[in-house]
Amino acid sequence: MRNEWLKPAVFLLCLSPLMVLGWQLYAGLLGANPIDEVADSTGAWTLRFLLITLLATPLRRYFGWGWAIRMRRMLGLYAFFYATLHLLTYLWLDQFFDWGEIWLDVLDRPFITVGMLAFVLLLPLAATSNRYMVRRLGRGWKRLHRLAYVIPALGVLHFWWLVKADVLEPLVYGVLLAALLASRIQAGRRRRAGSAVREGCIS
Repeated sequence: MRNEWLKPAVFLLCLSPLMVLGWQLYAGLLGANPIDEVADSTGAWTLRFLLITLLATPLRRYFGWGWAIRMRRMLGLYAFFYATLHLLTYLWLDQFFDWGEIWLDVLDRPFITVGMLAFVLLLPLAATSNRYMVRRLGRGWKRLHRLAYVIPALGVLHFWWLVKADVLEPLVYGVLLAALLASRIQAGRRRRAGSAVREGCIS
């Protein structure tokens, strides 16, 4: 089968940030506050995978890389995987499942509020990523999965409010997301223009 190696290779590549992080934690290379380092790393990789997932369609559109679309579901699930690790780091290692303190954090710290909202919105995307749900939801599946553009925007905002002053990295992610959104809007306009031309020819 052509490119039969591609899927396992991408799977291992997506897992490699966690493997590196695990080694750094084991070797004591995460500095004086390893919990913060784990949270920062898993959060950053969540946002990266969200953006990489959105990149799949432009890669097919502009370069003809159909394999990127075939990998999109896996990439999206890895975004959810790293988001779950990011959340668990906060709930378990940072707050020790103290739900009272967690609730106060959600109410009082806007970057946590936005982060929690992003994770909640990510849940239905992960739950409906399989082929059965694609068939069952029909057109509703596409409408639901438009959240894939809202969630990284919330992720960028979460990151921006977290770092406060040193906003260069979240700014870079924001610019990349804006470019992906612009690409989607442009493609939508082209489709509508093409449909209008075809309808005009038929009439």
